[in-house]
Amino acid sequence: MEPPEMINAGGVVLKRWEPAWADELALTVRASLPELTRFMPWAHEGYDVEDARGFLKLTVDDWESGVAFNYAIFTAVGELVGAASMMTRMGPDVLEIGYWIHSAHTGRGYATAAARSLASLALTMPGIDRVAIRHDGANATSASVATKAGFVEVERFVRPVEAPGESGVAVIRERR
Repeated sequence: MEPPEMINAGGVVLKRWEPAWADELALTVRASLPELTRFMPWAHEGYDVEDARGFLKLTVDDWESGVAFNYAIFTAVGELVGAASMMTRMGPDVLEIGYWIHSAHTGRGYATAAARSLASLALTMPGIDRVAIRHDGANATSASVATKAGFVEVERFVRPVEAPGESGVAVIRERR
């Protein structure tokens, strides 16, 4: 079962990424670099339209292969405010959810609404028994989003630091 290309997530709308949004994505990422670079290894100074195009091409390939289902997050009035995804990288019976929000739009519940909606959707998909959010132990914002979306901590482990704000402790939270 393939997830829908558009999801009304209560206050935000998740839409499957389209290549035409590369310029808008690049602007959104650049505006959020001070926060994103702390925990997102892919976010770097100089992130540009070519980086955005590469990501958007990857989203098409990943969707078609069923490896990941990536969404843009829009406000009700159509403003791009972030991204969310469901990924298969943790194993066959679990979908991992990831998200980030434009710095000017944090604290409004957008990531929580997206995570909650994707978790509910994922748990209806065949073969999916659990949904997980993995974040660094130092990322209090991601921890708060996961908790508000109904995820419970199930594991911690040491892992290599990949971004400057990371502690090197991964936290796994799940919903079943």
